[in-house]
Amino acid sequence: MTRSISILGATGSVGEQTLDLIRRNREDWRVEALTANGRVSELASLAREFDAKVAVVADEARLPELREALSGTQIEVAAGRDALCEAAARPVDLTLAAIVGCAGLAPTMAAIAQGSTVALANKEALVSAGDVLMRAVNESGATLLPTDSEHNAIFQCLAGNELANVARITLTASGGPFRTWTQEQLHAATPAQAVAHPNWDMGAKISVDSATMMNKGLEYIEAHHLFPVGLERLRIIVHPQSVIHSMVEYRDRSTLAQLGPSDMRVPIASCLAWPDRMDTPMAPLDLAAIGELSFFAPDETRFPATRLAREAIETGGAAPAVLNAANEVAVAAFLAGQIGFTRIPVMVEQALSRYSLPAPKCLDDVLSVDAEARANVQELLEHA
Repeated sequence: MTRSISILGATGSVGEQTLDLIRRNREDWRVEALTANGRVSELASLAREFDAKVAVVADEARLPELREALSGTQIEVAAGRDALCEAAARPVDLTLAAIVGCAGLAPTMAAIAQGSTVALANKEALVSAGDVLMRAVNESGATLLPTDSEHNAIFQCLAGNELANVARITLTASGGPFRTWTQEQLHAATPAQAVAHPNWDMGAKISVDSATMMNKGLEYIEAHHLFPVGLERLRIIVHPQSVIHSMVEYRDRSTLAQLGPSDMRVPIASCLAWPDRMDTPMAPLDLAAIGELSFFAPDETRFPATRLAREAIETGGAAPAVLNAANEVAVAAFLAGQIGFTRIPVMVEQALSRYSLPAPKCLDDVLSVDAEARANVQELLEHA
């Protein structure tokens, strides 16, 4: 049976890999909406290839370009934040929410409100608005499928089991490209080095987050909302081979682990086919060729981001939203050559220490905290 899908963030890494799987199973899918931030040419090409009903670009100034690129077709075109939310609200069987950063929050909430299934690949939405988002899921009756490799692994390991029986959930981390670097080397790290992940093919922002270990800190907060077993039962462990994507230990001391290639198409396929399975183009896992699996405790002296994330969720209130906003601004500044690599967590910690705000109660609250935190970090940048 053909299913309908909308992809929010179609030209990003996760969106492209999702469309690769759909391309291989074209008869199973009808594409409703595709969105992109500003890559109009790529968006138009994908909209034509998959015969999308609507194509939306976030940058309103690019609307004439998109309209021209899709002239002669029946594909609707639109631009801007409201248009993104309208596209996300279209009734479909599955929405893949893969817009990077807090920009994806409002469209993700719009997709949840229509009450079907949302495959969540935007970690910032849960970090900044975890309580608000999970409440919306419960009120709408939507099904939330975690698409991040780690949370999807946990989701698979929990299948058929009760959270009450969980003793511990372990998020694995590759350690990123700088896992063995000294503090002196980290001070001199360049954007090009930071985005060169040893295992995963990801976008620039998430690659830098992996290099600082903030990615794992954000995932720790996500896991707290997705799998509410209590912070004391969540932990992070460094696993450089990225073969085990996460583990769940039960109270009888059995531990279930999900293993697979370091390819996002595996967790994406899990969401596309859920509750079934589907073929993927990846080679089978060859453990003999891999040879060994190793594990290390996180080094929070060289990589303080996981500590900052843990402290933010323990503090509660608006702290996680401040953490996320400050990190986005700091990472963008690093990629632009404005600050050094090790300044990223320093600026996040400064933002967290500057003020405390109450927990957001609605989307507007979240966006207000986000805007204030961004302005705060911009001020820090200007006086750096």
